Amino acid sequence: MRYLHYIACVAATLLISIEGLWAKGIIDVEAECTNKWIYTDEVFFNIMLTAGEEGATGLLELTIATDKRATLYAMSQTYAIKAGEPQQMQFRIASMAAGFYRATVKDDGVEVTAFNFGVRPDEVLSPRDANEDFWSFWQSSLDELKEVAPEYKLKRDKSLSGKLRNVYLVEMKSWGGETIRGYWVVPKAKGVYPVTVTYMGYSSKPWCPEADARADRAEFVLSHRGQGLNESENKYGDWIRYGLADKHNYYYRGAFLDAVRAIDFVWSRPETNRDLIFVDGGSQGGALTLVAASLDNRVAGAAPFVPFLSDYPDYFTLVDWPMWPVCEEAKILGISDEQMYHTLTYFDVKNFVEHIECPVLMGFGLQDFVCPPHTNFAAFNNITTAKTWIVFPHAGHQVEREDEWWQAREEFYNSIIYR
Repeated sequence: MRYLHYIACVAATLLISIEGLWAKGIIDVEAECTNKWIYTDEVFFNIMLTAGEEGATGLLELTIATDKRATLYAMSQTYAIKAGEPQQMQFRIASMAAGFYRATVKDDGVEVTAFNFGVRPDEVLSPRDANEDFWSFWQSSLDELKEVAPEYKLKRDKSLSGKLRNVYLVEMKSWGGETIRGYWVVPKAKGVYPVTVTYMGYSSKPWCPEADARADRAEFVLSHRGQGLNESENKYGDWIRYGLADKHNYYYRGAFLDAVRAIDFVWSRPETNRDLIFVDGGSQGGALTLVAASLDNRVAGAAPFVPFLSDYPDYFTLVDWPMWPVCEEAKILGISDEQMYHTLTYFDVKNFVEHIECPVLMGFGLQDFVCPPHTNFAAFNNITTAKTWIVFPHAGHQVEREDEWWQAREEFYNSIIYR
């Protein structure tokens, strides 16, 4: 309900703003998306104003703040527009430090548009803050996973299978003896195929790739513990809160190991080309993608988008969710912020990625207020292998609606398959 309330408030604000602009003669204010709002040196914005039949005069203001909402610049220009003659206003800043920022445009004190932009994202640094036992903790966790017999079970789903590929519901045992599930979609023709393992977003509903979408690749979509196909057996409640007091019991210890168990499964299959196992996913799935590639060197390429769970201390200053449930849980448990962040360092994606050995392609939405770009790059910039990113300047917490992302991801995979 709070999201509906937010949308209603935004709609009301826009209505007031638009009515105010019409009353003073402005019928349109548009910020041109220059350089996809990513800059390497001088930052500039072109704002186009269009007046009604009587023309318009006024004051256009631009405010620039950090992504933590600290105001850095405030500038303004007056305008006088004749009817039928749109006017472009330009604001320039000679240089800015690397980072992500918020630009807000007001016309005579009324906010008309606001957007995020970035400056040299590759220079946004967030050094690892892992504890000394970080890798020993994860190595012992991987050793414990190996001790769990997977007991793979496959059942063909006739309703989801097609002419080109069969679909199987897979069950397996993961760390702690937990049963996890997924959809295995594999070509009917005999042979070995590249495989894509996809990890799902937080609380995503189960989904299965279309059987007849292609015949040249196998796909496995994992539902990790307590989520997706396993949600009816969820014993964790709100996953991100579970076990926060102890790194050994925190939810994401098991979830991250589930990501590795998914690779174990496809590795075991005779249809899998073991040299061509790819991992991908968005949001929580993006985090699992990067962690899987960090913990398992069998991965040939990783393609996360809008990845979650990185740079917690800064992350929690930028967002409402997931900050409030985690901090609320810490209060319920009676643990200090210091203790909370100590636990979370073991599950901070930026602390894993130094172990990635494969190429990485990342997509991010510049207007993302769930996993802001700062957090995406906190992990990405700690990767030492070949890597590239794609920005979607108007997108929020999704890029899966963007055809450019799917095309880029396919080209990325093919560059590895056919190298």
